[in-house]
Amino acid sequence: MSKYQQYTKEFKLEAVRLLEHGDQSVTELALRLGIRRNLLYKWQAQLRGKGDAAFGGPGRRPASEDSEVACLKRELARVTEERDMLKKAAAYFAKNLG
Repeated sequence: MSKYQQYTKEFKLEAVRLLEHGDQSVTELALRLGIRRNLLYKWQAQLRGKGDAAFGGPGRRPASEDSEVACLKRELARVTEERDMLKKAAAYFAKNLG
């Protein structure tokens, strides 16, 4: 994983659109999107300078998607551990009752 978070082209375009046409302040928008405020200005300048050629490359998922994946992985690990404990308990009781 690189040191810096990367975002998809669509995410950047939508962020700039919200910056230019939204009702929120830059600070509120940045907090809502989970990014630094200066990134919004940087993306806006790139879009103005390069137009459609701005934001080349596939990028990564937004942080909100990454955190959802991490949350789901933790939940899966917890449920797997519970399942394994229940299997052991069922085997123990079956052995002692039979």
